[in-house]
Amino acid sequence: MTEGHAAKDGTHDRTRIERLSFTTDSGAGDRARLGLLVLESDQTMESEFRTLTDLPGVSVYHARLANEVTVTPDTLAKMERELPVAAGLLPNYLGLKAIGYGCTSGATIIGEDRVAEIIAKAHPDIPSTNPLTAAKAAITALGVKRLGLLTPYSPDVTDAMQSRFDAVGISVQVVGSFYEESDLIVGRIDSDSILQGAISVGSSDNVDGVFISCTSLRAATIIPAAERALNKPVTASNHALAWHLLRLAGIPDTLRGAGCLFEEQLSNAV
Repeated sequence: MTEGHAAKDGTHDRTRIERLSFTTDSGAGDRARLGLLVLESDQTMESEFRTLTDLPGVSVYHARLANEVTVTPDTLAKMERELPVAAGLLPNYLGLKAIGYGCTSGATIIGEDRVAEIIAKAHPDIPSTNPLTAAKAAITALGVKRLGLLTPYSPDVTDAMQSRFDAVGISVQVVGSFYEESDLIVGRIDSDSILQGAISVGSSDNVDGVFISCTSLRAATIIPAAERALNKPVTASNHALAWHLLRLAGIPDTLRGAGCLFEEQLSNAV
């Protein structure tokens, strides 16, 4: 390269820009690029996904989706009109292998099929999922038939979710909730409270597995401890969604320290 020289007036000539050669490869996510629609109020999903998808050749690309911080059936239903906007922010040229909508309660109220339909309009032929659909797939793969359900929601949202599980033959035997409508507060519920809640709903002899609902709950890190305490499988919204997206994208890898869902090669994964 040619260096600039000082002129008499103290200024510098422009440095000549030398054109350099380069080569290319497949870029980040050469095995799988995953798309993720994250609620603007969510404080947890992105950090948990960084851990749960920390696999060779896997990359996650986010778009934020407008939502209200208060979680009620009415505010959740309003997200339906924001879904196409957020889905459109994930460019098709990335070559995404699978796309996830990051709201369990939203999928419950809007409907899993409707969410999938909206995403498919922006991204035809790319499989999609959401935490409720992913939870059903994970619970089935784990062989759980009698479920303990932990949520942070008000009773009307929790009841609607329970009905979605019952409709596919997953019998919800015990339900516990933190009765909190603010997503801002839910994201700050500490891990010990979540662990104790999971143990509480999972300790019944009528329960053979636990699902912790809500992408804002910091549940992924407590799953191994909950499984040790209960001797039963446990999953959660971000946990199940990350697993399901990986499987939909054709990534079969296991991940140590993330609970039995990630540590075993399970049949009927998708």
